[in-house]
Amino acid sequence: MILYHGSDIKVTKPKIIITDKGRDFGPAFYLTPIKEQAERMAKRKSKLNKSKHAIISVFEWDEKASLKLKFKKFKDADLEWLDMIISCRTNPSFKHGFDIVEGKIADDSVGETILFVIDGVIKKEDAIDRLKFQKINAQIAFCSEESLKCLKFVTSYEVK
Repeated sequence: MILYHGSDIKVTKPKIIITDKGRDFGPAFYLTPIKEQAERMAKRKSKLNKSKHAIISVFEWDEKASLKLKFKKFKDADLEWLDMIISCRTNPSFKHGFDIVEGKIADDSVGETILFVIDGVIKKEDAIDRLKFQKINAQIAFCSEESLKCLKFVTSYEVK
């Protein structure tokens, strides 16, 4: 499967990104099967970092090689998905125990709904109902060094 990583730099050797800010599925190298989504992310990252470059790094994911790893796929934005995102976002050291996690991305509009849950403004069930009406993009988080071995750099290109 071909996956895309949007950034302001070319990435040929993926690595797990650890930040003090919680991310959807915790520390990981994040990719998407949606080319346009990666291009938007590259432009956003370029703007945030005041860089002149928005670059897509393209990888081939050897899914057969990853069969021996712990894999979690969320088909929908459901309560289990929401619980993981809340755990990972509120506790950057949270360990979910999966090598690879695939699911919906909690971008800006989705992130707002998740913040409402974290702040106690709405219940989780209401958040899931609200998210049913939003278009949510896809992401795949490679969360372990072993999972990164399933990725092979193919090419990169700049987004204008």
